[in-house]
Amino acid sequence: MNNRRLIGEYPIIGIRPVIDARRGMLDVRGSLEEQTMNMAKAAAELLRNNIKYVNGQAVKVVISDTTIGRVAEAAACEAQFKREGVDITLTVTPCWCYGTETMDMNPMTIKGVWGLNATERPGAVYLAAVLAAHAQKGLPAFGIYGKDVQDADESGIPEDVKEKLLRFSRAAVAVATMKGKSYLQIGSISMGIAGSIINTDFFEEYLGMRVESVDEVEIIRRIEEGIYDKEEFQKALEWRKKYCKEGFDKNPKEVQKSRKEKDEDWEFVIKTTCIIRDLMEGQTNLPKGQEEILGHNAIAGGFQGQRQWTDYYPNTDFAEAIMNSSFDWNGAREPYVLATENDTLNAVSMLFGKLLTNRAQLFADVRTYWSPGAVAKATDGYQLEGKALEAGGFIHLINSGSACLDASGAVKLENGESVIKEWWNITEKDQIACLEATTWNPADLGYFRGSGYSSRFLTKSQMPCTMIRLNLVKGIGPVMQIAEGWTIALPDEVSDKLWKRTDYTWPCTWFAPRTTDKGAFKTAYDVMNNWGANHAAISYGHIGGDIITLCSMLRIPVCMHNVPEEEIFRPAVWNSYGMDKEAADYRACKAYGPMYK
Repeated sequence: MNNRRLIGEYPIIGIRPVIDARRGMLDVRGSLEEQTMNMAKAAAELLRNNIKYVNGQAVKVVISDTTIGRVAEAAACEAQFKREGVDITLTVTPCWCYGTETMDMNPMTIKGVWGLNATERPGAVYLAAVLAAHAQKGLPAFGIYGKDVQDADESGIPEDVKEKLLRFSRAAVAVATMKGKSYLQIGSISMGIAGSIINTDFFEEYLGMRVESVDEVEIIRRIEEGIYDKEEFQKALEWRKKYCKEGFDKNPKEVQKSRKEKDEDWEFVIKTTCIIRDLMEGQTNLPKGQEEILGHNAIAGGFQGQRQWTDYYPNTDFAEAIMNSSFDWNGAREPYVLATENDTLNAVSMLFGKLLTNRAQLFADVRTYWSPGAVAKATDGYQLEGKALEAGGFIHLINSGSACLDASGAVKLENGESVIKEWWNITEKDQIACLEATTWNPADLGYFRGSGYSSRFLTKSQMPCTMIRLNLVKGIGPVMQIAEGWTIALPDEVSDKLWKRTDYTWPCTWFAPRTTDKGAFKTAYDVMNNWGANHAAISYGHIGGDIITLCSMLRIPVCMHNVPEEEIFRPAVWNSYGMDKEAADYRACKAYGPMYK
């Protein structure tokens, strides 16, 4: 199954049903065959019904042709999985088995082991034994063990086991999906932002990705030489005229562009959008033989923009906002990951969130902490309430028009709650709601001398979300920050007073983290004060547990999080690195190092 956009297969999960090899007069193995294979089938059904690739299709799961009792069968399974293209293995058993003979010894697969908690046969004993073998051989594996004892003839999967199976699989599929793909930077370093100084070693060694680089002048060349899909451009232009409302122009009247100039800018930014997409994934609707038909196989990308581009040409806010959204002029489609200012580390953060949730991601500046007192002073006495009061204030998330339109909160569930949906669930009504909530305002000519358009919306609803940021630290390497919390809704008049103190033409979201009364999460101020960069990626839902699991697979330690301890799931061998979970995470990640080095 090929990705419509990208070259390469989606990752496949292989299930390894391992079994007690003893035959003899009582035929121990024979008595366990059906139960063991049924356990594998139950796990496969769970994963197929709950894990989806980013194209919306169910994850592909294959089961070993036979149960695995000895090394010959383990080797046969390995050969089968190699033919099938398996990247992720889940070993399951209800009984004792021969640990080192039956374990997955492939150093490149992501490994989980589920040992049944039942008294008839010691599946838990095998689990402990094989995890010890994994630790001794330097092959980290996730151990899955249910809290409650099950009867031997039970076919259902306990809820706590389901949670771990799904968390392991979501993260593993995300990790394996990145492998072999590209990051495409268009341009280079933006205004001295460290995240836009691309680190090829990080992409290659930690993510298994290659780095591609194209100068921004390539967009000008393709515009001037007409190297883009003309029909697609016209379709996008008509869609823009119908659905993308132009907002107020904040610039002084004497420097505002004429209607003709503004219309020309619209054509320019739409052509730019089409060409950036072509650079990432290719364009088949070009004359045969043109090398521009081929893209860069980019699963994520970034556009430098400021300042060399935006001092002269219209900005790419439209391209970034539309591509990061769950739809465009062709209707609902998988969102892209396109970082403003070519912030490569925020692009990776967005990519993690997208691959784990299949939802559009919000790119934003972590702009301002607003304390209850500061809000009251700025708004003639408004008193915070709800999540904002609980957090001791909130953080203003805002940047120049690059946020996905889904983050407006305009899409509603039947009960009236706002949501960012998986892209394949986006209806035409949802798309129109997001577009109605958004205006496209002429760019601030102080920031963007070349003009352009910035998307503008206000997130007017409370939604659960997770703010994350990947940082590179000299001497340590990559580290991850995670803050679960909520978008919050303020009265319009309060939002306006606070919003107008910065750029009133940019998309605006207020965020209240879940606080813990200690450390970096004592209050929203402490979250802001401990954040490691000027940008963040924000994903719908509380997905911090999944991010922690994913990072452990990639050997990226987590330096800051507010995820409940019971949701932290890392390879079993991490427990050998000390009782402090976060210090152990650092030590384990350092000891194992990046997977692809």
